Amino acid sequence: MEIMGKAGQALRQVLESYNISQSQLATGLGVERPIVFRWYHEKIDPTADTVAEIVKALNKINQSAANDFIQVYLGHLTLFKNPIMNQELPLSDKVNVTVLVQIFNDTTNSYKYLYFLSLLDIVKRRNFDTLSPISFREIIVEMLANAWYPHNYFKLSFGTQDQIANKLDALKLEITEPILKFRDTDKKLLRTAINNQNLDDVVISINRYVSYRLIRPFFAQETRGLKDYDVNPIIINLANNQFDNKKPLYCFNAEDHKNCNAIILHPDWIQYLEENYPIIRGWVYWEWLNYMQQRNPSTPNVVNKLFMPQERDSLSNQTKYWKTILEHRDIECIYSRIKLDQKEISLDHYLPWSFVAHDQLWNLIPTTKYVNSSKSNNLPSEEYFIRFVELQHIGLTIAYENLSKGQWLKYTESFVSDLKVSQADDLLCLTILSKAYQITTLPLISLATLQGFSPNWVYA
Repeated sequence: MEIMGKAGQALRQVLESYNISQSQLATGLGVERPIVFRWYHEKIDPTADTVAEIVKALNKINQSAANDFIQVYLGHLTLFKNPIMNQELPLSDKVNVTVLVQIFNDTTNSYKYLYFLSLLDIVKRRNFDTLSPISFREIIVEMLANAWYPHNYFKLSFGTQDQIANKLDALKLEITEPILKFRDTDKKLLRTAINNQNLDDVVISINRYVSYRLIRPFFAQETRGLKDYDVNPIIINLANNQFDNKKPLYCFNAEDHKNCNAIILHPDWIQYLEENYPIIRGWVYWEWLNYMQQRNPSTPNVVNKLFMPQERDSLSNQTKYWKTILEHRDIECIYSRIKLDQKEISLDHYLPWSFVAHDQLWNLIPTTKYVNSSKSNNLPSEEYFIRFVELQHIGLTIAYENLSKGQWLKYTESFVSDLKVSQADDLLCLTILSKAYQITTLPLISLATLQGFSPNWVYA
């Protein structure tokens, strides 16, 4: 799967293309111009939670600019029929696209999003040459693989009534390093690990409704007012008997509900998916992102936690910063109290990367490789907080004294924006810095603990 594009890059491209000034956008957003300036020059990226507001503001200025911004932001995927843009997928003279855009209406759990995303993955992997049935098991395995990273690695919530997380937790998966290091191309190893489990009960449970209810919009009139237990068998009958004239997305491999264990996609829909694949995937990405942001409103950077990252960004610039500090002062690791060697430091994410999903300097401190590996993605004990802030203050002070003004301002951009201090020079006051860290990080630690990250880690 493709990595979501950086919003700052997308914003600059669109503002330049449509001759929209930074001041115009700032006014539309109700923010100060320097904030847009930082996004525009890619000093910091607007958070995923801010992106929807940017789209709304752009939409009022120039709807085409808003369209292009989302397209670039989600990795060159065109988005249609979302709550902000109110457009439609490309029409077709062979299939009913108007019905397709209704499949996520009134959705209260993750099943439909994961199901449709998984179908797209499967037909893409089969090179859209798939007149053969797709088994329920294959789809469920793909759904669980698509849900693994947001749930198990990033610990996002799928909703209080959603059962996908429980199904994943019930599996005894042996997750290998390539999966954890984001080197599992096409989720092959992850799918294999899941498929090796006894999934019979999981398949029955997840598939109890989703395979049938996903295509219910194709038969909205025929199924209106039905009692719940009548819906599945009637949809099977309708899909199979009206496959050629009504053209639902798929039909089933049996007439009897008890014997159904696979779906058969309609050839015209396969053709439509192939011809419009980037557009359709972008639409589903956006719908999935909206669903997950609503269920994780306080979680940072949800957009980068929905799929397996393809690679981690380099920390070379952040490492250069801390090596510069170490050239001018001896520093101890806040966890082990070992004196650090600038040639062998390892940068630790104080709040785990798998929670924040960013490499901002305000959350990075030097330590040893062994300590960093030992800490992993655990949340540090409260006893380290004061040392963490003091170390950041030492770093900022030495950087201020030894770097050029331009370098200093560049390194402190994320501190100013994310810690919400008025100006960079305020970072040199330990009292102001400590208060800013308390306001910013302590609630995040509480939230991360609630999401399942292990708290109170102590180096031993």
